[in-house]
Amino acid sequence: MRDGDQQGLGQGLEQAGSDGRVRSGQAVAREELTREAEARAREAQSHEAGAEEARIQEGEAQRRRRRAQFLRELHEAKALRERVKPRQARAARMRQQMRMRTFRW
Repeated sequence: MRDGDQQGLGQGLEQAGSDGRVRSGQAVAREELTREAEARAREAQSHEAGAEEARIQEGEAQRRRRRAQFLRELHEAKALRERVKPRQARAARMRQQMRMRTFRW
C-alpha cells in the first residue's frame, strides 16, 4: 500500500478515483462536488420541464374553455339574429347552402 492510502482522506493526499487514476484529495472532492452540482442541475431542469408542461396543459385547458365560451356566444348571437331578422337570416342560410353545394372537396 502507498502512504496516502494508509493515512486516510486528508487534504493533499493521493487517492485513486473512480476511473483508476491517482488524484489528490482536493481533486477528488472537487469532482464529487461537480457531480453533485450536475445532478442537482439535471433535477432542476426536469422539475422545470414538468412545471412548464403543466403550464402548457393548463394554458391548453384555458384556451379550450375560452373557445367553448366563444362558440356558445356565437351560436346565441346567430339564434338572436334569426329571431330578430328572419328574412335576412333565411337569405343568409340560403347563400351558405349555395356556397356549400358548389364547394369541391
